[in-house]
Amino acid sequence: MTEPKDIVLKESEEVEGTPIEGPWLDDVSSIEEVLDYYERIGFQATHLGKAIEIWKKVEKRRAEGKEVRVFLGYTSNIISSGLRELVAWLVKEGKVDVIVTTAGGIEEDFIKTLKPFILGDWNVNDALMREKGINRIGNIFVPNDRYIEFEKYMIPFFERVLEMEKERGKPLTASEFIYEMGRYMDEKLGKEKEKSVIYWAYKRNVPIFCPAITDGSIGDMLYFFKEERGDRELIIDIANDIVKLNNLAVTAKETASIILGGSLPKHAIINANLFRGGTDYAIYITTAIPWDGSLSGAPPSEGVSWGKIRAKADYVEIWADATLVFPVLVWKVMKG
Repeated sequence: MTEPKDIVLKESEEVEGTPIEGPWLDDVSSIEEVLDYYERIGFQATHLGKAIEIWKKVEKRRAEGKEVRVFLGYTSNIISSGLRELVAWLVKEGKVDVIVTTAGGIEEDFIKTLKPFILGDWNVNDALMREKGINRIGNIFVPNDRYIEFEKYMIPFFERVLEMEKERGKPLTASEFIYEMGRYMDEKLGKEKEKSVIYWAYKRNVPIFCPAITDGSIGDMLYFFKEERGDRELIIDIANDIVKLNNLAVTAKETASIILGGSLPKHAIINANLFRGGTDYAIYITTAIPWDGSLSGAPPSEGVSWGKIRAKADYVEIWADATLVFPVLVWKVMKG
C-alpha cells in the first residue's frame, strides 16, 4: 500500500525552462522595463510577451527587405474605441498592407471625423437613452446627430459613385468604394481626417476589404438613397474583391495576420491565407471562447487543422480585451 506521504510528496522529473518572475519595482525605472518581464509573468501576460516577440520578428524581416505582407483584421468596436487612432497610425507609418473589417469599422471611422464619440457609462436606462436619441456601444455614447451628419455626406457620395459606375460601365468593388471614400474625405473634411484609417489607407494605397459593407449605417444610407430615388443602378461588387483579397495572400512570400476580435474579418483573412498553405505569423486578441465552436473563439491551432495557419507558423492567442493590450503591443513593437 502506498503511504499518504509518498502520494502527496511524489517525486518529480526535472523541468527545464524559463523561471516565472515578475518585475521587482526597486529594480525597474520605466514601463518599458516592466514590459520586458511579460514573457516570464505567466498566463496571458506571457502570451502578450510572445505577441511582442512575433511582431518584432515580422518588423525585423521587413526592415531587412524581406517581403512579409501584414494583414490586419478588426471588428467595428475597435474603431468605436480609442484603438481607432492606433490603427490609423499603423497605416500611416506603413506597418499594415491589407485591412479587413466590418461595416461599422468603415462608417464609424468616417463619422468620428465629423463629431467624436463620448465616454459614457455601462449602467444606464437604455429606454431613456433611446428617447433622447443616444446610441450606446458599451460605455461609449453616440448621439444620433452623428448619423444625421453622416447622411449629409453619404448621399452626395453615393451620387458620385453612381456617376463613376456609369462612366466606367461596371460597379465599384467594396474596396474601391472605400478607397473613394478616402478620396472624398481628403476633399471634403478638415484636419480631423488625419486620424482616420480610411484617409490614411487612401493616401498609402492600403486596400480595405469589407465583404458585409451594407451591414450598418452605410446600408441604411443606401436604403434611403435607393428608396427616395427609386434607384436600382448603384451596385457595390463584393465578388471581385474576394479574388483581390485571396491573391494578396497567394502572391505574398510570407504573411502575418494580426486579428483583433473575431467574426468576418478574422475568417476572411485566414481563409485567404488557406490558398497559399496558411499564414506564417498570427496574433489573435480576443475574448471569445472556443467551446461553442464559433470561428470567433477558434484558437490558432484550430486554424492549422484547416490549413489556414501553417503548422510551423509563429502564432499566439491573447485572451483579453483588445483595448487593454493592443496599445501595449503596438508601443512595445514600434517604440519600445
